[in-house]
Amino acid sequence: MEQKLFEIKENRPLRPGIYSLRLEGDSSAIKCPGQFASLMIEGSFLRRPFSVCDWDEKGFTVVYKCVGEGTEKLRGVGEGEKIDALIGLGNGYNMEKSGDRPLLIGGGMGATPLYCLCRALIARGIKPTVLLGFSGEREEILSKDFEALGAKVLVATVDGSMGHKGFVTELMSGLDYTYFYTCGPEAMFKAINSVAVTDGEFSFEARMGCGFGACMGCTCQTHRGGKRICKDGPVLERSEIIWQTQE
Repeated sequence: MEQKLFEIKENRPLRPGIYSLRLEGDSSAIKCPGQFASLMIEGSFLRRPFSVCDWDEKGFTVVYKCVGEGTEKLRGVGEGEKIDALIGLGNGYNMEKSGDRPLLIGGGMGATPLYCLCRALIARGIKPTVLLGFSGEREEILSKDFEALGAKVLVATVDGSMGHKGFVTELMSGLDYTYFYTCGPEAMFKAINSVAVTDGEFSFEARMGCGFGACMGCTCQTHRGGKRICKDGPVLERSEIIWQTQE
């Protein structure tokens, strides 16, 4: 974990209410897909955690949805302004377990950390299948970006406005995969756990006070004891999750 100042390169809309924020600076503390950054937004008491969507040696990108006061303030940050960020947070996904046919499953904004995972897997010569689920086409993000990387992409929308009409887990039926990685709401996680035929990894979204394990506010119980989503996660293995506690 490192605390750095980053310069805003762009803060552009992808969809109404959904934005891509590019921050430039020393991003060397980011080591693997699935890690997150915690941004200090002016006027807010607590930092806000955001999954890293992509990064390189010059900086990193997060994709965020305006859902409250903090993200509304972030939307107003302009090019050239500086923002304080804690980066290199969390454990990230373990790509060594992927096998040669991994499945990436994103629900809503949970698609964002899977983008850099997809890019990293393809760089290793592994071509994943990406399943993306949204409430409707108006919420869709990154499907074309995944396709541009060379991944096979299937989309499901609850209202049927794009792709398969239904839930993203319905797309898993009949697919041949060696491992899975996912990020999204816990209701989707439970559905994935009920139908998945391999081991896999779940990246949990949680409210965080500090973002680096000091406050213990995001602790969850697993078969391996209490784990802090921000420090010991956000990625947990399927076998360690106590599903009945996630009600």
